Amino acid sequence: MTYCAGILVREGLVMIADTRTNAGLDNISTFRKLHVFEKPGERIIALATAGNLSISQSVVSFVSEGIENPNTGEVETLYDAPSMFRAAQLVGRAIHRVREVDGRSLDEAGIKFDVSILIGGQIKGSPARLFMMYAAGNFIECGVETPYLQIGEHKYGKPILDRAVTFNTSLGDALKLGLISMDSTMRSNLGVGLPIDVVTMRRDALEPDLLHRIEAGEPYFHDLRERWSAALRAAHIAIPPPPYKPRDPAD
Repeated sequence: MTYCAGILVREGLVMIADTRTNAGLDNISTFRKLHVFEKPGERIIALATAGNLSISQSVVSFVSEGIENPNTGEVETLYDAPSMFRAAQLVGRAIHRVREVDGRSLDEAGIKFDVSILIGGQIKGSPARLFMMYAAGNFIECGVETPYLQIGEHKYGKPILDRAVTFNTSLGDALKLGLISMDSTMRSNLGVGLPIDVVTMRRDALEPDLLHRIEAGEPYFHDLRERWSAALRAAHIAIPPPPYKPRDPAD
Protein backbone atom coordinates (compact mmCIF):
# COMPACT_ATOMS: atom_id res chain seq x y z
CA MET A 1 0.00 0.00 0.00
CA THR A 2 1.08 3.58 -0.54
CA TYR A 3 -0.21 7.12 -0.61
CA CYS A 4 0.71 9.81 -3.10
CA ALA A 5 -0.85 13.22 -3.68
CA GLY A 6 -0.39 15.98 -6.22
CA ILE A 7 -1.72 19.51 -5.62
CA LEU A 8 -1.79 22.02 -8.48
CA VAL A 9 -2.37 25.62 -7.36
CA ARG A 10 -1.92 29.01 -8.99
CA GLU A 11 1.66 29.34 -7.71
CA GLY A 12 2.78 25.88 -8.76
CA LEU A 13 2.70 22.18 -7.97
CA VAL A 14 3.30 19.98 -4.92
CA MET A 15 3.83 16.22 -5.15
CA ILE A 16 4.22 13.95 -2.14
CA ALA A 17 4.78 10.19 -1.86
CA ASP A 18 5.53 7.80 0.96
CA THR A 19 8.15 5.07 0.53
CA ARG A 20 6.73 2.03 2.31
CA THR A 21 6.09 -1.23 0.48
CA ASN A 22 4.30 -4.08 2.16
CA ALA A 23 4.41 -7.67 0.92
CA GLY A 24 3.14 -9.08 4.21
CA LEU A 25 3.41 -8.29 7.90
CA ASP A 26 7.03 -9.47 8.02
CA ASN A 27 8.18 -8.03 4.67
CA ILE A 28 8.12 -4.23 4.86
CA SER A 29 10.67 -2.28 2.84
CA THR A 30 11.45 1.25 1.67
CA PHE A 31 11.53 2.20 -2.02
CA ARG A 32 11.42 5.58 -3.73
CA LYS A 33 8.07 6.18 -5.43
CA LEU A 34 8.59 9.83 -6.40
CA HIS A 35 10.81 10.25 -9.46
CA VAL A 36 11.91 13.61 -10.86
CA PHE A 37 13.01 14.29 -14.44
CA GLU A 38 14.48 17.72 -15.02
CA LYS A 39 16.35 19.93 -17.42
CA PRO A 40 16.69 23.18 -15.46
CA GLY A 41 15.16 26.08 -17.36
CA GLU A 42 13.54 23.71 -19.88
CA ARG A 43 11.38 21.18 -18.00
CA ILE A 44 10.56 19.63 -14.64
CA ILE A 45 8.39 16.48 -14.50
CA ALA A 46 7.64 14.26 -11.51
CA LEU A 47 6.10 10.78 -11.37
CA ALA A 48 4.55 9.38 -8.19
CA THR A 49 3.69 5.68 -8.37
CA ALA A 50 1.39 3.27 -6.55
CA GLY A 51 0.46 -0.36 -7.03
CA ASN A 52 2.69 -3.31 -7.91
CA LEU A 53 6.29 -2.17 -7.39
CA SER A 54 7.78 -4.25 -10.22
CA ILE A 55 5.26 -2.82 -12.70
CA SER A 56 5.81 0.79 -11.64
CA GLN A 57 9.60 0.41 -11.70
CA SER A 58 9.40 -1.02 -15.23
CA VAL A 59 7.24 1.93 -16.35
CA VAL A 60 9.73 4.41 -14.87
CA SER A 61 12.58 2.61 -16.64
CA PHE A 62 10.78 2.77 -19.99
CA VAL A 63 10.08 6.51 -19.78
CA SER A 64 13.67 7.12 -18.63
CA GLU A 65 15.43 5.02 -21.26
CA GLY A 66 12.92 5.58 -24.06
CA ILE A 67 9.99 3.96 -25.81
CA GLU A 68 9.14 4.06 -29.49
CA ASN A 69 6.42 6.36 -30.75
CA PRO A 70 4.27 4.17 -33.04
CA ASN A 71 3.39 7.16 -35.25
CA THR A 72 6.91 8.51 -35.85
CA GLY A 73 9.16 5.55 -35.04
CA GLU A 74 11.26 7.81 -32.81
CA VAL A 75 12.34 6.74 -29.33
CA GLU A 76 10.92 9.19 -26.79
CA THR A 77 11.68 9.83 -23.12
CA LEU A 78 10.30 12.25 -20.57
CA TYR A 79 13.39 14.36 -21.22
CA ASP A 80 12.23 15.19 -24.76
CA ALA A 81 8.40 15.00 -24.70
CA PRO A 82 7.19 18.25 -26.32
CA SER A 83 4.30 18.87 -23.88
CA MET A 84 2.87 17.55 -20.62
CA PHE A 85 0.00 15.96 -22.53
CA ARG A 86 2.50 14.09 -24.71
CA ALA A 87 4.42 13.14 -21.58
CA ALA A 88 1.24 11.61 -20.13
CA GLN A 89 0.68 9.73 -23.38
CA LEU A 90 4.25 8.42 -23.16
CA VAL A 91 3.61 7.07 -19.67
CA GLY A 92 0.44 5.43 -20.98
CA ARG A 93 2.42 3.73 -23.77
CA ALA A 94 4.96 2.56 -21.20
CA ILE A 95 2.17 0.97 -19.15
CA HIS A 96 0.90 -0.79 -22.30
CA ARG A 97 4.42 -2.01 -23.03
CA VAL A 98 4.88 -3.45 -19.55
CA ARG A 99 1.54 -5.22 -19.87
CA GLU A 100 2.66 -6.70 -23.22
CA VAL A 101 5.90 -7.98 -21.69
CA ASP A 102 4.74 -9.12 -18.25
CA GLY A 103 0.94 -9.29 -18.38
CA ARG A 104 0.61 -12.98 -19.25
CA SER A 105 3.11 -14.17 -16.64
CA LEU A 106 1.42 -12.03 -13.99
CA ASP A 107 -1.97 -13.47 -14.94
CA GLU A 108 -0.59 -17.02 -14.74
CA ALA A 109 0.77 -16.26 -11.27
CA GLY A 110 -2.57 -14.86 -10.19
CA ILE A 111 -1.15 -11.35 -9.74
CA LYS A 112 -3.32 -8.40 -10.72
CA PHE A 113 -1.84 -5.85 -13.12
CA ASP A 114 -2.08 -3.02 -10.64
CA VAL A 115 -0.44 0.36 -11.20
CA SER A 116 -1.46 4.00 -10.92
CA ILE A 117 0.73 7.03 -11.50
CA LEU A 118 0.58 10.76 -10.94
CA ILE A 119 2.51 12.76 -13.53
CA GLY A 120 2.89 16.47 -12.98
CA GLY A 121 5.16 19.25 -14.07
CA GLN A 122 5.81 21.91 -16.66
CA ILE A 123 7.62 22.13 -19.98
CA LYS A 124 8.83 25.47 -21.32
CA GLY A 125 6.21 27.15 -23.47
CA SER A 126 3.26 25.27 -21.95
CA PRO A 127 1.36 25.46 -18.64
CA ALA A 128 1.92 23.35 -15.54
CA ARG A 129 -0.36 20.29 -15.59
CA LEU A 130 -1.16 17.28 -13.42
CA PHE A 131 -2.52 13.91 -14.62
CA MET A 132 -3.50 10.62 -13.02
CA MET A 133 -2.74 7.46 -14.99
CA TYR A 134 -4.72 4.24 -14.66
CA ALA A 135 -3.63 0.63 -15.18
CA ALA A 136 -5.23 0.68 -18.65
CA GLY A 137 -2.87 3.48 -19.71
CA ASN A 138 -5.63 6.10 -19.88
CA PHE A 139 -5.60 9.21 -17.73
CA ILE A 140 -7.52 12.16 -16.34
CA GLU A 141 -6.32 15.71 -15.72
CA CYS A 142 -6.50 17.79 -12.54
CA GLY A 143 -8.84 20.79 -12.77
CA VAL A 144 -9.22 24.19 -11.12
CA GLU A 145 -12.40 23.15 -9.28
CA THR A 146 -10.65 20.21 -7.58
CA PRO A 147 -6.95 21.09 -7.75
CA TYR A 148 -5.51 17.81 -6.49
CA LEU A 149 -5.25 14.14 -7.38
CA GLN A 150 -4.46 11.13 -5.17
CA ILE A 151 -3.45 7.51 -5.70
CA GLY A 152 -3.04 4.59 -3.35
CA GLU A 153 -4.62 4.69 0.12
CA HIS A 154 -6.31 8.03 -0.48
CA LYS A 155 -9.49 7.96 1.62
CA TYR A 156 -7.98 9.06 4.95
CA GLY A 157 -6.22 12.12 3.56
CA LYS A 158 -8.95 13.23 1.16
CA PRO A 159 -11.18 15.10 3.68
CA ILE A 160 -8.32 17.50 4.57
CA LEU A 161 -7.72 18.36 0.92
CA ASP A 162 -11.45 18.60 0.19
CA ARG A 163 -12.00 21.10 2.99
CA ALA A 164 -8.90 23.25 2.71
CA VAL A 165 -7.29 23.25 -0.75
CA THR A 166 -8.35 25.64 -3.49
CA PHE A 167 -6.62 26.75 -6.66
CA ASN A 168 -5.69 30.01 -4.87
CA THR A 169 -4.03 28.24 -1.93
CA SER A 170 -0.40 29.33 -1.64
CA LEU A 171 2.30 26.85 -2.58
CA GLY A 172 3.55 26.77 1.02
CA ASP A 173 0.08 26.06 2.39
CA ALA A 174 -0.47 23.40 -0.28
CA LEU A 175 2.67 21.64 0.93
CA LYS A 176 1.56 21.93 4.56
CA LEU A 177 -1.91 20.56 3.78
CA GLY A 178 -0.37 17.75 1.76
CA LEU A 179 1.77 16.78 4.74
CA ILE A 180 -1.25 16.87 7.06
CA SER A 181 -3.07 14.66 4.56
CA MET A 182 -0.12 12.26 4.58
CA ASP A 183 0.00 12.22 8.39
CA SER A 184 -3.73 11.44 8.60
CA THR A 185 -3.21 8.52 6.22
CA MET A 186 -0.22 7.21 8.17
CA ARG A 187 -2.17 7.30 11.44
CA SER A 188 -4.99 5.22 9.95
CA ASN A 189 -3.03 2.77 7.80
CA LEU A 190 0.23 1.11 8.80
CA GLY A 191 0.89 0.29 5.15
CA VAL A 192 1.82 3.96 4.60
CA GLY A 193 4.90 5.30 6.33
CA LEU A 194 8.08 7.35 6.47
CA PRO A 195 10.30 8.40 4.81
CA ILE A 196 8.22 10.82 2.72
CA ASP A 197 9.51 12.32 -0.53
CA VAL A 198 8.41 15.84 -1.50
CA VAL A 199 8.91 18.01 -4.55
CA THR A 200 7.50 21.50 -5.13
CA MET A 201 7.67 23.45 -8.38
CA ARG A 202 6.94 27.15 -8.80
CA ARG A 203 5.03 27.92 -11.97
CA ASP A 204 7.37 28.90 -14.84
CA ALA A 205 10.54 28.32 -12.79
CA LEU A 206 11.15 25.03 -14.66
CA GLU A 207 13.22 23.57 -11.83
CA PRO A 208 12.43 22.16 -8.38
CA ASP A 209 11.68 24.75 -5.72
CA LEU A 210 12.09 22.03 -3.08
CA LEU A 211 13.28 18.44 -3.37
CA HIS A 212 13.32 16.87 0.07
CA ARG A 213 13.00 13.58 1.97
CA ILE A 214 11.33 13.64 5.40
CA GLU A 215 12.95 11.03 7.62
CA ALA A 216 11.64 9.62 10.90
CA GLY A 217 12.20 12.06 13.73
CA GLU A 218 12.42 15.19 11.58
CA PRO A 219 11.51 18.08 13.94
CA TYR A 220 9.15 19.98 11.60
CA PHE A 221 7.07 16.96 10.62
CA HIS A 222 6.90 15.79 14.24
CA ASP A 223 5.74 19.28 15.28
CA LEU A 224 3.17 19.39 12.48
CA ARG A 225 1.72 16.04 13.62
CA GLU A 226 1.48 17.17 17.25
CA ARG A 227 -0.01 20.58 16.39
CA TRP A 228 -2.62 19.03 14.09
CA SER A 229 -3.66 16.50 16.73
CA ALA A 230 -3.90 19.25 19.36
CA ALA A 231 -5.90 21.48 16.99
CA LEU A 232 -8.41 18.68 16.34
CA ARG A 233 -8.83 18.02 20.06
CA ALA A 234 -9.30 21.74 20.76
CA ALA A 235 -11.82 22.07 17.93
CA HIS A 236 -14.00 19.20 19.11
CA ILE A 237 -13.91 20.47 22.71
CA ALA A 238 -14.94 23.97 21.55
CA ILE A 239 -18.01 22.69 19.70
CA PRO A 240 -21.14 22.76 21.91
CA PRO A 241 -22.60 19.38 22.82
CA PRO A 242 -25.54 18.13 20.74
CA PRO A 243 -28.83 19.65 21.96
CA TYR A 244 -30.75 16.40 21.51
CA LYS A 245 -32.71 15.19 24.52
CA PRO A 246 -32.03 11.65 25.78
CA ARG A 247 -34.85 9.21 25.39
CA ASP A 248 -37.06 8.97 28.45
CA PRO A 249 -36.99 5.34 29.72
CA ALA A 250 -40.69 5.69 30.57
CA ASP A 251 -41.59 6.24 26.92
